Amino acid sequence: MEPLGRDLLGLTATELVEYLSSLGEKPYHGLQLYRALYHQRQFNLRAITELSKSLREKLSRCSITLPKLHTRQQALDGTEKYLLQLEDGEKIECVLIPEKRRNTLCISTQVGCPLDCRFCLTAMLGSRRNLTSGEIIGQILYVIRDKELRLKSSRPGAVFKLTNVVLMGMGEPLLNLKNVIKSLVIMADPQGLALSPRRITLSTVGLIPQITQLAHAPILPNLAISLSATTNAVRDHLIPVNRKYPIQDVLQACAQFPLKRGQKITFEYVLIGGVNDSDNDARRLVKLLASIRSKVNLLPLNPGKINGLTSASTKRMSQFREILVAKGLSAYIRQPRGSDIFAACGQLHLTEQTCHSPLVAG
Repeated sequence: MEPLGRDLLGLTATELVEYLSSLGEKPYHGLQLYRALYHQRQFNLRAITELSKSLREKLSRCSITLPKLHTRQQALDGTEKYLLQLEDGEKIECVLIPEKRRNTLCISTQVGCPLDCRFCLTAMLGSRRNLTSGEIIGQILYVIRDKELRLKSSRPGAVFKLTNVVLMGMGEPLLNLKNVIKSLVIMADPQGLALSPRRITLSTVGLIPQITQLAHAPILPNLAISLSATTNAVRDHLIPVNRKYPIQDVLQACAQFPLKRGQKITFEYVLIGGVNDSDNDARRLVKLLASIRSKVNLLPLNPGKINGLTSASTKRMSQFREILVAKGLSAYIRQPRGSDIFAACGQLHLTEQTCHSPLVAG
């Protein structure tokens, strides 16, 4: 028999069924608990009245541990950054990006990151540890609850709906693949968080063995590759893991990744002035992606200068995009969201920057 006292957050339906079965309960009780936890977002085990009183008593030593709010900041454009504290005192950041027709939450998968990409502030933290599946899912559940409670108090009757999740926060998701896959299953399950897999995106620098494993996972998210160079010499400098997994090998793995009809792989390209933003880079990028169903997101370097690097100018970014589009490649310039509170791509660094709205402490 499994011991009582475990944290239930992050367990899949199968795991909850197995756990309750080990306590002598029927399988459907595990499914009831699963739906109550993720779909109905009930976090007080004693208050889940779908479960019998005796079962609630059995579960009295179990827990459902959401992260705690350390601070929350709101940027000028409405982006909100949450600095969340975990049970062991470690902290992570996630970012809610509101738009007219969707709400996107960018979540973390590790505390810090070991990959040392030259244009990313998170790399400066180094590697602390992987997040558990409960800590990954916990970010989503915490933010949904927080937004619902704030809306209820300020605009009675208003409804918050999270439509998209991107695994683009702190860490390299594929270095935590087991817990990431468990989290994807819970996110996409109609009885779980009920998010469409087409609205879940995983971003990676391109770890080839793990991309192959992800291709066989029960839930396939959209795949985004942080490319940011068209030659191995430049990418070796910007993204050191390229020395192990060079551009051509990463692209071959991408070409073999299963895509549904109309689906494309996104290639993220941070444009750095005088480093990877030449016309020749644009032409090479077109050739590199010629055989892959792809689109390119062009991003400025945030916050503007890291490790002596500076962003390409707005004019240069437009010229770079024009070359890609003229050659038939779908390309978009992504405007940074939340950069004034260090919430944009590559800025997550456990910072508490001063911004126009006051910090909200937990």
